[in-house]
Amino acid sequence: MNSTGIIRGLDNMGRVVIPKEIRKYLDMTEGVDEFEIFMQDDCIVLKKHKPTCVFCNAESGCIEFENQIVCRGCIEKLQNKIIENEISE
Repeated sequence: MNSTGIIRGLDNMGRVVIPKEIRKYLDMTEGVDEFEIFMQDDCIVLKKHKPTCVFCNAESGCIEFENQIVCRGCIEKLQNKIIENEISE
């Protein structure tokens, strides 16, 4: 991890302000982009969230179905699998 030298405190509601320079570097848009929050050892890690296919993690050509993100390639593979199963039955 690269240190930025920036230190921020928590407000009384547990919030932290992400510096403008970092938001600009990550091309973050207020009210549009989201962060994924996870723990790594004793660190809290924020990662810019990019919706990816639930099966193959593809970022492009995705649609939302039943609250899941699925890419067109995986949709085609699923359709082919359904056809194969119908033929073998």
